Amino acid sequence: MTRTWRLIPASLAGLVVLTLSVPALAASGPSLPSVSINPGQGASPSQTIGILALLTLIAFIPAILLTMTSFTRVITVLSFVRSALGLQQTPPNLVLIGLALFLTFFIMSPTFTAINHQALHPYLLGHISLVQAGSRALGPERRFMYHQTRPSDLALFLKLDHIKPPHSLAGVPTVALIPAFIISELKTAFEIGVYIYIPFVVVDMVVATILMSMGMMMVPPTLISLPLKLLLFVLANGWSLVVQGLVMSFHGG
Repeated sequence: MTRTWRLIPASLAGLVVLTLSVPALAASGPSLPSVSINPGQGASPSQTIGILALLTLIAFIPAILLTMTSFTRVITVLSFVRSALGLQQTPPNLVLIGLALFLTFFIMSPTFTAINHQALHPYLLGHISLVQAGSRALGPERRFMYHQTRPSDLALFLKLDHIKPPHSLAGVPTVALIPAFIISELKTAFEIGVYIYIPFVVVDMVVATILMSMGMMMVPPTLISLPLKLLLFVLANGWSLVVQGLVMSFHGG
């Protein structure tokens, strides 16, 4: 029973490898092997429970993909842009999520390529097992998260887990690295959001001041400031600047 539970995280990591490496796999060509789960008549209760636990963990793969990549920072910043402009449903959520996904693939492409070479390709050739592929895939992913994680956030979770600060990435447990990476991404996204909000807040204040000085108290300031903010955003090529800033924030991390 204990051995079965120990294999579950590595097996789940292997499944994540197969999902993360779809863009890299599409260019290489080999087809994925078929996987069938059949406990059989002589399966022990521990094996059956292990299979059920593994199938349950598979449902968490989308959440893992969204939190262990750059998606968290990208979608948060794009949401800040829409809120700063004063728009509620424009661009729609599906458009923002789609843009965030493709930006995530672009930003994570070096990591996905390393996972493909180190874990996915050997697994498809039959040189390593799924558990070994999952263990190898954690290396590039852990390096990406470690470089984007603030030392203070990582130290917080190490302290909560009663672990002495390690001298290298090898001594950092994954269970502490992942939440530290998530809150670091959120903090960075909020910092970027503040810089995005500042020029639009200035426009709102200027418009409100002008309307008050003209005695137009009954005119909502947003009625005048919204088209001005949209015009400012379009003239400044705002989407390109936001995307460029997001990509550079990871390269400089």
